[in-house]
Amino acid sequence: MEAHFQDWLSLVVRWIHFITGVAWIGASFYFNWLENHLERQHKPDHIAGDLWAVHGGGFYYLKKFQVAPERLPEPLHWFKWEAYGTWLSGIALLTIVYYFNARAFMIDPAVADLSEATAIAIGLGSLLLSWLVYDLLCRSPLARHGVWLALIIFAYFTLLAWGLSQWLSGRAAFIHVGAAVGTVMVANVFRVIIPAQKELVDAVAQRRPPDATKGKHALLRSRHNNYFTLPVLFIMISSHYPMTYGHTRQWLLLAAIAAIGVGVRHYFNIRHLPQARQWILPAAIIALLGLAAATLPRAPEAVATEDKAAIQSAEVMPVIKQRCSVCHSAEPSFAGFPAAPAGVTLDSVDDLEVNAAQVYQAVANKTMPLGNLTEMSEQERQLLLRWYQGLQQE
Repeated sequence: MEAHFQDWLSLVVRWIHFITGVAWIGASFYFNWLENHLERQHKPDHIAGDLWAVHGGGFYYLKKFQVAPERLPEPLHWFKWEAYGTWLSGIALLTIVYYFNARAFMIDPAVADLSEATAIAIGLGSLLLSWLVYDLLCRSPLARHGVWLALIIFAYFTLLAWGLSQWLSGRAAFIHVGAAVGTVMVANVFRVIIPAQKELVDAVAQRRPPDATKGKHALLRSRHNNYFTLPVLFIMISSHYPMTYGHTRQWLLLAAIAAIGVGVRHYFNIRHLPQARQWILPAAIIALLGLAAATLPRAPEAVATEDKAAIQSAEVMPVIKQRCSVCHSAEPSFAGFPAAPAGVTLDSVDDLEVNAAQVYQAVANKTMPLGNLTEMSEQERQLLLRWYQGLQQE
């Protein structure tokens, strides 16, 4: 009963997180597109640019002021609750899925045999540390050198991914890198961007020049948030793809995919410019294809074994029953699993053969059993790999 209601709580919070995330990132993408497509020629001095658009059966006319209008309109719409809602729901989801089930989702004894409290402390500490390091970098003299600052920030998060992969399960390491980046993004909004906007509004209301320094810092953080979005979106869906977080060098794979995401975002940021580098998008696609090829799991025929006889499905069912079917069953017996994860049931030989490729991926990448809670041995993994080899040769 408890697991059932926990699943429903996870569903509702995940749905909220998805909705608010779409609203936040959608607004970010729209305003970035708007900024890049403003018509800036032959405008009055107080107008930075304007734009005509058609949508939903109507015409829209938008214009951007160089600084601000003479009088502030009412109401003035702010874009901040989407960010706050995304982070709050994300932290709630992290707690429900990972911290309530830390033994299964955060701890991999093959990586580090931690206590649940230690694993959670490492996860939460990574969020706080990331904001402190990032904020310090942005307030340092490096802020005057945008490219170098960006490279060092990227290097920090790569180092974070490596460090977390030395302590947590691959899945937990990935999600905490994403949570750390998301924390930096929302802290940018809360601590820098919104205060700068409030300063601008107050300056207009008081008819005084706004603090240009705050505006400059806000622009820098906003630009970073824009480039963070695609890597974070990838991490949000990565738990569905064990071949990423289950890779032996998952931290390096994450860094490569993040770099590709940043490249794609950069392409869309500059594609309106006459000198836009059109090669960026094709290069990103080629790089993704290269990663897919480089991360191919070892071929079944390469499994080391002295006995080359094919293993029949019925022969491996005892291992499946003991190590896998406790969760992957129509009626799971393992505490905390009211239904088979991902809908994969392994109750019979037919079930096993239908899901053979998924079983092979999980066994080869060592992403299952979660946290190896059922204590699958290396010999049992080799047996399953030999079974899959024989199945492929039939």
